[in-house]
Amino acid sequence: MAYRDANVPFQNRQEFKKVPRLGPKAFEQSAGFLRVMDGDNPLDASAVHPESYSVVTAMTRDLDCPVSELMRNETLRSKLYLQRYVNPSVGLPTLKDILSELAKPGRDPRGAFESMEFASGIERIQDLEPGMKLPGVVTNVTAFGAFVDVGVHQDGLVHISQLADRFVKDPADVVRPRQQVTVTVLEIDLERKRIALSMKRDPNHGTSTRKKSRSKSRPRRKASPVKKPFHNPFADRFGKDGL
Repeated sequence: MAYRDANVPFQNRQEFKKVPRLGPKAFEQSAGFLRVMDGDNPLDASAVHPESYSVVTAMTRDLDCPVSELMRNETLRSKLYLQRYVNPSVGLPTLKDILSELAKPGRDPRGAFESMEFASGIERIQDLEPGMKLPGVVTNVTAFGAFVDVGVHQDGLVHISQLADRFVKDPADVVRPRQQVTVTVLEIDLERKRIALSMKRDPNHGTSTRKKSRSKSRPRRKASPVKKPFHNPFADRFGKDGL
């Protein structure tokens, strides 16, 4: 950029070689990512690497047309038999990439960006309450669940047991990073800044059924007088009593 600002704008990719300390290897690795708009060669504004210019030249020679026309005319491109241009250094996959780039030079290869809109008025962990249903986006997937951003600057955990209304063996089978989801707030630990979330339709479903399934002939154990610590999926990872 300093070289460009001190001189005239680049007219072609070969002029990159004039930049101090940008040697042959650096040029080889970077030329395909640097664009020269409205330059000497239309290919300089595309992702086609200079090493492949000779292939495109062969295509235009066979079709008897300039590069600009080949890039503009889909009918011309459809006449190309790519197998003809395969050689030891350029394979068929590379040729298909070149043809795609000729069709849409300078296209953004990234996928479409999906904007995320969090719940209005929920900006801090103190704004959360158990039972809230909130939109969120998955930030990380682990062996024990998934972390979800709900817009309070502190990701919450959806434990593997709360990912779905069915048994989940691998969280990656249910969620993926950047996936938009709807979660229910189970518990909030303000002191430790921990949020327990659920993706189940009814997070409390099944609780009463387990209580009724206890055999009548089996005596109920007396509850421990010791006050148990905060229970949530975080604590469950380290033991039944959260120890």
